[in-house]
Amino acid sequence: MQKDSISESVIRRLPRYYRFLSELEHTGTERTSSRELAKQLGLTASQIRQDLNCFGEFGQQGYGYNVAALRRQLELIIGLNRTRAAIIVGAGNLGKVIAANIDFAAYGFRLSGIFDIDHELCGKEIAGFMVKHMDELEAFCKEVHPLVAVLCIPQEAAQETADRLTALGVSGFWNFSHCDLDADRSRVQVENVHLGDSLMTLSFRMSKD
Repeated sequence: MQKDSISESVIRRLPRYYRFLSELEHTGTERTSSRELAKQLGLTASQIRQDLNCFGEFGQQGYGYNVAALRRQLELIIGLNRTRAAIIVGAGNLGKVIAANIDFAAYGFRLSGIFDIDHELCGKEIAGFMVKHMDELEAFCKEVHPLVAVLCIPQEAAQETADRLTALGVSGFWNFSHCDLDADRSRVQVENVHLGDSLMTLSFRMSKD
């Protein structure tokens, strides 16, 4: 039985567990243990057991975890078995890279459209999609009903665009706009991605070394 409240730190570790279990399954490994997982992931066995226990009882004492079964359970927990329509807003360099290189289907999403305000970009093809102008957004959302928007737009335009999309039924944002969106978290989920933060983290670790 899943707990009502799952900490953010646990949620952040779930993709790591899923990714590593997928690698184990790919190599033909049939079972593993919390101790083996901890060794590979740089965590403690107790931490892994506590994390997984937030969602139910998956292992057996003396046996460990069935790799394929646990991976499938995590797939359901994370929601990778679902398909949510997604759009990209911002067809510049970052938007192009994401459209061309992210396998949305592997993560429970279906890329359905790409939008921009630049008339020179509109009408051009990116990753099999014709870039649409933002003027077409309302009509598109009424027809396709996207639930997720990937924001690859300047910081100053992010909040207004997010508010506009929320009013059109979008309830999830993968936000690369270098600002933290102000959103009602009871209705809207936001994943703010600050690439510079990750680079500064690397700088800090290298400075310590």
